[in-house]
Amino acid sequence: MTIDPPHLRRDFVGYGENPPDPQWPGGARLALNLCINYEEGGEPSVPDGDAESETGLTEGGSGGFSGRDLAAESMFEYGSRIGFWRVHRLLQSRGMTATVLGCGLALERNPQVCAAIRASDYDVCAHGWRWERHQNLTLEQERERIRRTVESIARSVGSRPLGWYCRYGPSLNTRALLAEEGGFIYDSDTYNDELPYWTWVEGKPHLLVPYGLANNDAKFIRGGMATGQDLFEYLRDAFDVLYEEGATQPKMMSVGLHLRLVGQPGRAAGLARFLDHVAAHPDVWVCRRVDIARHWHAHHPPGQAATR
Repeated sequence: MTIDPPHLRRDFVGYGENPPDPQWPGGARLALNLCINYEEGGEPSVPDGDAESETGLTEGGSGGFSGRDLAAESMFEYGSRIGFWRVHRLLQSRGMTATVLGCGLALERNPQVCAAIRASDYDVCAHGWRWERHQNLTLEQERERIRRTVESIARSVGSRPLGWYCRYGPSLNTRALLAEEGGFIYDSDTYNDELPYWTWVEGKPHLLVPYGLANNDAKFIRGGMATGQDLFEYLRDAFDVLYEEGATQPKMMSVGLHLRLVGQPGRAAGLARFLDHVAAHPDVWVCRRVDIARHWHAHHPPGQAATR
């Protein structure tokens, strides 16, 4: 019988009934992190050597054959050509920040987007080199992908990523390889909490900042949403519950956005309504993912509880 290292052990208890007070800046009741998935140009495609085009998280109506799917390719391109700029304008006009979950190869292919990321001071959480399953990579292949992604993002946006989030979930080796690479202050390959928490990797503390797929525009493609109003109502309800609970137990809320999806005008209208709803509430910290990680490092350093 093998004993898994601490960061691979399942934990069904977590913080329990009485989670810690995160002590968000300004006494905020909620830390809100808007996550822009920048993937366009990092998805599987025939020009990049894949057997067929990626059709996931697109409008559909194509696929089902091997070879190059020009319709699917152009749907991805919409996200980088149109969607990014629409979402960017919504945020800038409201003075709100965001985190870019960026694929290294995708960012390399759009210097204008990288310039906007730098100018806006969005942080970049590494979202892999491109879309590939880390579970299918050898240890050495995954080590190389992580190194390549760090170097690529540093060149593209002027600073290395401080966080990591896999496209298809991590392998059993991912977290240990991140610790080996060094320079990361957190990863987000977990979905099990509404507050950051510590674990141990190779005998050293490692911070996890959980992500979520519930507050996510991917529901448009998976049948859970149809209109911008659907998106607004779902995000509003999630926000309102967490905001009310935040009077005594502040939490964090992540919102996942895909530019080829929410960047469409009818869906962007729902995002705009949500941002205005947020802006109407005091004591909300709209922040970057790296801000949350740095805050946790500073105010909740690892201790005995880090073993979880």
